Amino acid sequence: MTLEAIAAKVGAGERLTGSEGKDLLSTSDIISLGMLAEDVRRRRHGDQVTFVRVAHLTVDSAAGAGPLPHSAGEVRLDGRPGSIEEAAAALRAVVARAGGIPVSAFSLAELDDLARGAKVSLEVCLCKLRDAGLERVAQAALDGPMKFDEALEAAANAGVGVSQVVFEHEGEDWLQKIQQLVSSQDVSRSIRALAPLARRPNPNMPTTGYEDLKKVALARLFADNIETIQVDWSLYGPKLAQVALTFGADDLDNVPAADDLSLGPRRTPLEEVRRNIQAAALVPVQRNGRWEVVG
Repeated sequence: MTLEAIAAKVGAGERLTGSEGKDLLSTSDIISLGMLAEDVRRRRHGDQVTFVRVAHLTVDSAAGAGPLPHSAGEVRLDGRPGSIEEAAAALRAVVARAGGIPVSAFSLAELDDLARGAKVSLEVCLCKLRDAGLERVAQAALDGPMKFDEALEAAANAGVGVSQVVFEHEGEDWLQKIQQLVSSQDVSRSIRALAPLARRPNPNMPTTGYEDLKKVALARLFADNIETIQVDWSLYGPKLAQVALTFGADDLDNVPAADDLSLGPRRTPLEEVRRNIQAAALVPVQRNGRWEVVG
């Protein structure tokens, strides 16, 4: 199908098919593709782009002394705890230090491993961590080893949210995974954000910015039942993140919470992210991990 025909279908609010997605992935007209995705983004979000400042802690540093940066909109607990009890203890320590800042932790795949090691269900594991203060699992990978739909259902049953759906690796089945996600969302309606770019790029076969932007645009066009398309500011850098905002992305995740003033106030993460959003002719809106506007 031609790009013009696909644009007409998107404009009519019709869902794209897998074959149409393949056509978009293979197109060389990246400008028209970006304009189409940008039009969809603007219909959903107007000229606003959200961003969240994240403070990271590991399981080993969870019980450290002192408060966390007041500028953080989310505290993210990383690492692989050795047991559910260790994960719960780390969560309690982080929640106490966070002082009301939303806390997310781990990935669904990591927690599934913990549950298997303890010979309990993922739902039971999540309930124990919820009781320790967990509001949201940090991420769920579409291309992980667990059964994605079952893991999402376990999280919903435990009353624990999932901050974002991600891809861990590059893969030829990327489009099929997006289709799976769209089908899951039709049923669960529990997914707020999709980060379509791989978190662990293959160093032997790095992607190009051209390829990355096509995926951002296609994610916005294809995932019509998911509110937000994200790009990781720290992982992919300000330049790609800024351009992605004109290809359908509407949220910048993982902006550093700490302000290093050594390079001057205009080079702090807060000012840099605001400046990059404004340079794309968009309006920056700071949020927290609960998707509440702050600042």
